[in-house]
Amino acid sequence: MERINIAPGVYLTRLEAEKFNRQRISIHFQFPNQREDATAAAVLPLVLERGWAECPDMTQLSRQLARLYGANLGVDATLNGGNRVITVDISGIKNEFALDGEDLSAEYAKIALGVAFHPYLIQGEFDPEAVEIEKQKLAQRLETEINDKRLYCVRQARRIFFAGSPAAVERDGYLEEVPQVTAHTLKKVYDRMVSTATIDVMVQGGDADKVKKQLESCLAGLNRQPAKLIENLAMPVTELRHKEEYFDMVQAKLCMMFTWESPMTSADLNAARLAMSLFGGSVSSRLFLNVREKQSLCYYCASTCSTMTGAMVVDSGVEPANAKKAEAAILKEWENLKTGEITDEELEDCRRSLLSGMDAVGDSLEGEENWYYMQICRGEPLVSPSKGKEALLAVTREDVRRILKGFHYSLGYLLTRKENGYETL
Repeated sequence: MERINIAPGVYLTRLEAEKFNRQRISIHFQFPNQREDATAAAVLPLVLERGWAECPDMTQLSRQLARLYGANLGVDATLNGGNRVITVDISGIKNEFALDGEDLSAEYAKIALGVAFHPYLIQGEFDPEAVEIEKQKLAQRLETEINDKRLYCVRQARRIFFAGSPAAVERDGYLEEVPQVTAHTLKKVYDRMVSTATIDVMVQGGDADKVKKQLESCLAGLNRQPAKLIENLAMPVTELRHKEEYFDMVQAKLCMMFTWESPMTSADLNAARLAMSLFGGSVSSRLFLNVREKQSLCYYCASTCSTMTGAMVVDSGVEPANAKKAEAAILKEWENLKTGEITDEELEDCRRSLLSGMDAVGDSLEGEENWYYMQICRGEPLVSPSKGKEALLAVTREDVRRILKGFHYSLGYLLTRKENGYETL
């Protein structure tokens, strides 16, 4: 395992993949998320995935990947706190398994780097026809968000909770702005990404030296001015707010948002993982056993925590008439964990579950890459999952309580029938 800096804001990480018969190359562009071009940034990966300068036709590209023993190409977007990450990745069999001795690492790198740095352009802009097609796909995705009420409730709560913060900018942009995206505005976003992003290229099981040479060739002549990434944040502690939205629905959705007292650090990560597992992140958690099973107050109830945003989310599906009872029961379990007994059995059950998950990291190239890339995003030295397990084993009850005590309940967002809103309970 090795990570080297090959240019300002550009890094190459070599990861071993001895037990796999496949190799993988990923190019991560991470840059501050901006509200004004969020929708164009959401369209960008959809257009990039269609091809590149030497292979602009999707059918031709599919055939090329098929000839390379069924290689897989993808372009995806994720959010990392207040930053956006656009990733180009390609995976396929290792060189030693090629039937005719082809240099597959070089072929894979050529395609992935071509998609990332040499997109198909017409007179200096993206193909207008391709842009229109992908805009329609994005609009359809945004229009159907409301059909998944659980997801919709969580997103609505996040929009209110993070209002005014970089973390409020939507990954998929905004439906009303989709028509405004053009081939020209898309090229501007692409240029900002290539010139200002922190670029991490990760190579697993391939020839990293050849990838490095091709990457350096792509970087030659670029006017690179890497931007400072947005650091971990925490929303200010405010008076508790309750918001409601009404639908003709059988099962109500309740999302509760908590803010930590200050931005979390990497040192808080493992304690936060164990705290979430105990509170609502596993089948042996307090929310699952007590609120769902014993009291039957919800159909599901789970907690998650992001150290990047200092936020804890508890979302649940409840009977409309039980919304306030479920909220009170969730808060009671939170208080009990902060001040009451945590038994050895439940602590170690949750710890073993997390340790098992860390053991599974090495079961796929994607799992290993994500493990190390998240450390890069957090600014940590790269350590193996086995070292991560050692850190988790050192977490104590008091560490868990410290994490949970640091949260403040800030927002309760309820989707329900009109007659069962908070005001009538």
